[in-house]
Formats: sequence, C-alpha cells, structure tokens
Amino acid sequence: MSVYHDEVEIEDFDFDEETEIYYYPCPCGDRFQITKEELTSGEDTATCPSCSLIVRVIYNLEDFAEYEEESAAITQEKNLAVN
Repeated sequence: MSVYHDEVEIEDFDFDEETEIYYYPCPCGDRFQITKEELTSGEDTATCPSCSLIVRVIYNLEDFAEYEEESAAITQEKNLAVN
C-alpha cells in the first residue's frame, strides 16, 4: 500500500500538450508528473522525479476513454500508411 503525500484533482495539474504530461508542484521544488497515457490505463499515482513523494490523482477514467480511442485510430492510420 502506498502512502500518498496528498490527493490532487486532475484539474489542479498543468498539462503540457506537446509531451502529454500533467504536472503539479512538489514541495521539494520539482514537479509531480503523470502522462495522459498512464491516466488512460487507470494509473492514479503521480511521482516526483527528484524525491520519494507521490500524490494520488483524482480523475474520472471515462474522461480519458476518448483519448484512448483517438490514439488507437492514429496508430491504425500510421500502420496503414506504412503498408
């Protein structure tokens, strides 16, 4: 069982559209991070790369179902273009 530093709603994270990573400030000065792909797969733990703290991300998995469908469609299009 993990001990969370805090529980933070996804709306409180900053989102980088280029990398598709959500960020939230960590007390150590770095940022907790979790990818859109991790959220889509049901992951709810954002980690800090500089310290051992973790936060639980509060979000609705259904909000990311559309992203998963889009990713699958893009992958399929790329595969068809290569063939």
